[in-house]
Amino acid sequence: MTCALSQETLQQVIAFHGHSCPGLTLGIRAAEMALRELGPRASDEEIVAVTETDMCGVDAVQFLTGCTFGKGNLLYRDRGKVAFSFYRRSDGKSFRLVAKPFRMDGDDGSRQDMLRRKAAAQELTPEETEELRRIRQKRIDALLAAPLEALFDIKPVEESLPPKARLFRSVPCSCCGETFMEPRGRLFEGETLCLSCFEKRTGRKD
Repeated sequence: MTCALSQETLQQVIAFHGHSCPGLTLGIRAAEMALRELGPRASDEEIVAVTETDMCGVDAVQFLTGCTFGKGNLLYRDRGKVAFSFYRRSDGKSFRLVAKPFRMDGDDGSRQDMLRRKAAAQELTPEETEELRRIRQKRIDALLAAPLEALFDIKPVEESLPPKARLFRSVPCSCCGETFMEPRGRLFEGETLCLSCFEKRTGRKD
């Protein structure tokens, strides 16, 4: 297996996420490259990750790199791409990983796509359920065995190093009374509103 992480570590990632799947495995490999290029797991906010997807692999990036939403060094940019940017604050080193199309030898993906559709519709037979499990495991094994450069295009980052997380004061909403982070508020008809109340008042999402 090409993946440099131990079986124990892989099992810890799976336990954190809740299940094993190809999407999680892709995040494992992305985090592996981040650790290889930028050093050990983040101490506080030293390493920053920006994810352009909310798929399973983000959990692997969070668990392995130490980048978390709570610390403010895991940022989400909703672009619908399986892509991750990593930064090291101490020297500004950075890179962006974009997942390449991945096909196993002799597999065009059509059978798996059909089984996925049936699974979503809860129409799988027990035999098909086992077949889908085997296909997924085969894909997981192939992703773990592949060289990192075969899985990702490595590109320059598209945005500058994000600033460190800031703390803002909390203010009460004039409508619901709940407090919120000040920069997230909206001034409307002379009242300071949280986003939820602003959306209810105006009928639009910001």
